[in-house]
Amino acid sequence: MGVPESELTPNVQRALLSLMGEVDQLRKETERLRGRVRELESLADHDVLLPVLNRRAFLREVSKALALAERHEAPSSLVYMDLNGFKEINDTHGHAAGDAALHHVAGLLAAHVRETDAVGRLGGDEFGLVLTLTGHEGAQAKAQELVDIIETTPFVHKGHALSVGAAWGCHPLQAGHKAEEAMAQADAAMYARKQAQKSQADRRQA
Repeated sequence: MGVPESELTPNVQRALLSLMGEVDQLRKETERLRGRVRELESLADHDVLLPVLNRRAFLREVSKALALAERHEAPSSLVYMDLNGFKEINDTHGHAAGDAALHHVAGLLAAHVRETDAVGRLGGDEFGLVLTLTGHEGAQAKAQELVDIIETTPFVHKGHALSVGAAWGCHPLQAGHKAEEAMAQADAAMYARKQAQKSQADRRQA
């Protein structure tokens, strides 16, 4: 520690050893606190019910994708998704079944996108995805693929095999856009598709 050997008296040695022990203890405590901060940051970013991002953290991912498009002219895509049949599950089988449906869908979405993509719960039974460096046509194809997976993969709740569907809307994340504007556009595209699906279903029943 830079102390001349001639000055290393027993008292100095004891003091140095005590100081080194305290420094080591402080280092361990600092690392523990850093780990706790990382844990709290993760909790703050995730939905209270599901293992996906909450709306605030998801909007941050949208902003990151927009910044990437601005700096490198590399657009990504935003998918806005709303579940079909969720209310019926809640009304018929209870809120625990509704929570199970949300967990089921969140797990399917997370399992079928890349690590570079982001999945978030936007509220209620609405989900969002940021498909990084994915063009509009590719995002539409991926969104439909995910919906097909959701609709053909039932989950079991208290002995009942249940399933939900989904409507989706896409919006490109290009330079010059803002996060909330992109969310509103993707939501509008999703709503239009949902209304078209409802109209088709009504015509089939007529």
